[in-house]
Amino acid sequence: MALDIKICGLKTDAAMAAALAGGASHVGFIFFAKSPRYVEPAEAGRLREAARGKAKAVAVTVDASDAFLDEIVAAMQPDMLQLHGSETPSRVAEIKARYGLPVMKALSVSEAADLERIKPFVGIAERFLFDAKPPKGSELPGGNGVAFDWRILAGLDAGVDYMLSGGLNAANIGDALRLANPPGIDISSGVESAPGVKDPALIEQFFRAVRAARDNRAA
Repeated sequence: MALDIKICGLKTDAAMAAALAGGASHVGFIFFAKSPRYVEPAEAGRLREAARGKAKAVAVTVDASDAFLDEIVAAMQPDMLQLHGSETPSRVAEIKARYGLPVMKALSVSEAADLERIKPFVGIAERFLFDAKPPKGSELPGGNGVAFDWRILAGLDAGVDYMLSGGLNAANIGDALRLANPPGIDISSGVESAPGVKDPALIEQFFRAVRAARDNRAA
């Protein structure tokens, strides 16, 4: 099974180049002002040009207004929208209809019961992103470097397409792939030298760890 890999929160040419060189299937840009990974729509539009024909560019928003989404879509021309806030199923459907773009709905999970929250979105969102619940006091819905018990994902219906996120890094990606066997993975803070600062060397190291883990499983 092919594994989709999304490097999220990109802000520099060097990080973008490392993500593409490693074989990222998706590259993500954060449009949430409180995040250290925030990037202006015009700059994201410039950076995403390198991904054309190589990886899907994802615009990550948190309860964004139509006006802000209009600006992002016009400036960046994303291949997909990731909704990382408290968007309802009807809001997701509305956004899909407005832009004609596939949507990935992010949901925070900590226990198996949290997976029930996907049901109203099935048939609306093309894909889900499962992230750990933010620590108390955090203003960020994601990118907190926190993991959850990946084993709970074993109970998902086989037809649910998702990306696993939250606290992934080169040291634990082997365990994540073994325990959850996800169709896709998403990493942000796990390849940073400081909050919001992507490290090309850590990105390269992460891709090496993914390849090693998959080779071990195939052996």
